[in-house]
Amino acid sequence: MNFKFKEKYDTNDLIGIVRILRSPDGCPWDKVQTHQSIRKDFIEEVYEAVDAIDSEDSEHLREELGDVLLQVVFHSVLAEEENSFVYDDVVDDICKKMIIRHPHVFGDVNADTTEQVLKNWDTIKMKTHDQTTVAETMESVSKTMPSLMRAQKLHKKAGKCALFRSDKDRMFAQVQSVLEKLHNLPDGADHEEKEKLIGELLFSVSGLSSSFDVDGEQSLYNACDDFIGHFASFEACSSEEGVNIQDLSEQQASQLWENINN
Repeated sequence: MNFKFKEKYDTNDLIGIVRILRSPDGCPWDKVQTHQSIRKDFIEEVYEAVDAIDSEDSEHLREELGDVLLQVVFHSVLAEEENSFVYDDVVDDICKKMIIRHPHVFGDVNADTTEQVLKNWDTIKMKTHDQTTVAETMESVSKTMPSLMRAQKLHKKAGKCALFRSDKDRMFAQVQSVLEKLHNLPDGADHEEKEKLIGELLFSVSGLSSSFDVDGEQSLYNACDDFIGHFASFEACSSEEGVNIQDLSEQQASQLWENINN
């Protein structure tokens, strides 16, 4: 193995380490991986980095950013083996993209507000991706991102047309309309109809979030944490009374839950 141990390593060393791991005499696990087999690992590492950001733990964030960088390098080495591209191409591409997308910094375009910067960004993005319609920009929104986040991005893009701007009254009416359809569904309604209406309801709520200038994904994240906290208190109170929550009647559970949340 041709490897030099150091006190301090850089990105080139990381690329070299991955190449060694992928070599015939390398790691049995690493050398059989593909873009597809480590796809989920990439997603998990990004989520762990986000957790570190949320916890405001700089040491943890440093570690998790390293794991994310490893994923970038690993995929780049896989691509190198396929004669597709190399890590330097990835760096070159993102540098050029940032220069092109910031003409107010690297060119002579004026943009004094964040709103103007974002407008310019969208215009440049459409041009560089050869997109001529808003629908094409919608199609480019990743389908693998959380659906609530994707829905809000679609609402934002649709807002370029006055009909689909996030007007509170219109969004409230839309949510109410779908709720009524769900409420009036017959008992024998098929699963596809239920699924369709639930999807419409969630999509409408995402639009309502936009009308309040609220990040729906973050709101739901916070609500999940709040629910866990309330449920923990609910369970603790029930335990203090010597009763397992599974043994509570619906009326008892409802009263205890109401007491916890008031």
